[in-house]
Amino acid sequence: MNRPNVVATVHTPAGLRIASKLDSDDVDVVEFRLDALADRVDEIEHILSVLKVPALLTARHPAEGGVNHLPLATRRSLLLRLLPLASLVDVELRSVKSLTGVIAAAKSRGVRVVVSDHHFGKTPPLTSLLKRERAAFYAGADIFKLATNTSAVRNFTTLLDFISQKNKHPRAVMGMGIFGKVSRLAMAKAGSVLNYGYLDQPNAPGQWEARELKKLILQA
Repeated sequence: MNRPNVVATVHTPAGLRIASKLDSDDVDVVEFRLDALADRVDEIEHILSVLKVPALLTARHPAEGGVNHLPLATRRSLLLRLLPLASLVDVELRSVKSLTGVIAAAKSRGVRVVVSDHHFGKTPPLTSLLKRERAAFYAGADIFKLATNTSAVRNFTTLLDFISQKNKHPRAVMGMGIFGKVSRLAMAKAGSVLNYGYLDQPNAPGQWEARELKKLILQA
């Protein structure tokens, strides 16, 4: 995975209905936010069985934007149940130790592991970001996902500095907030391999609609 792929995030029942009809001309990956859709697992399982594009499973930690305050055991169970139907799985950097079993199960099935790190308040210093990236790959990441608040120019430039650093592993990098939209286009151009958008409504500030984002990236 070495090109800018567009990920459509599904976190509502309406998003599920749209996702079931998508193909590779629309988006490259569909992310299913299991924390937001924990009561629709049977429906998700059916959609995954017929989905025409790769699926990414996420059961987000409450401290990093997860909804419904799902306990660890529930998040683990959801991921393991649907893992056989997925191409990628997302585990937060803060959760890698408690979800080692999910990471191991993914590796055994050839499912790519995205280790994610979200900062809603501000963008940490470059040295901190690089340290956190090293920890992610040490924990078994195939891709390191970084999303930070970019409500100030200096936050945006820190992200640009980060993605400009040489690294042999794939990165998915994006901003949230005022410079969120421009950052997502810039990071895709700079080498971000997963670039997230929404289908029916945003679930993070500064997102593009996913199908529009794919068109913009292809035109860039």
